[in-house]
Amino acid sequence: MPEKPRILKRELVARTRVFRVEGLDLEFANGERRRYERLLGGPDGAVLVVALDAQERVLMIREYSAGSERYELALPKGRVEPGEALEAAAGRELQEEVGRGARDLRLLRSVSLAPGYIQHVTHIVLARDLYPARLPGDEPEPILVEPWPLARLDELLTHPDLTEGRSLLALLLARRHLDRETAGGVA
Repeated sequence: MPEKPRILKRELVARTRVFRVEGLDLEFANGERRRYERLLGGPDGAVLVVALDAQERVLMIREYSAGSERYELALPKGRVEPGEALEAAAGRELQEEVGRGARDLRLLRSVSLAPGYIQHVTHIVLARDLYPARLPGDEPEPILVEPWPLARLDELLTHPDLTEGRSLLALLLARRHLDRETAGGVA
């Protein structure tokens, strides 16, 4: 493994209501120096929840996405508040966006988005044994919940309104986890 570059300088180069951009001056082991810029994420990242109801349906949400300027299908998600456990954050987001709580929350994997440019981690959580529970959220309009039968997951994975990479990956990881459980393997 190569030696990590030495950080010579850090500075906040831009800040908006949502984003912070940090400049990093680095010196590599071979003496080369470079300036990198990255988006800073929250210190605890975000959660993305694959919620399965008693009818073996994945609870998808449809909400407006400013990046694509359209309504997209995705999984419930949100930031982890400072000091909040991942399972608590997943449960809270599920209650805010879907109106369900979960008795069984399991971390499947933590992933980065674009580690060369973004300091952010998303924790993918599988939620089962759901029950009605609603918390107020911060969304500007009600979120539509669209249940998709797990048996039709291949159709969902190719749906034109489902383009978010994190949601696609989370669905595939959940299916792999559930298949291993069904086969009696280690999940």
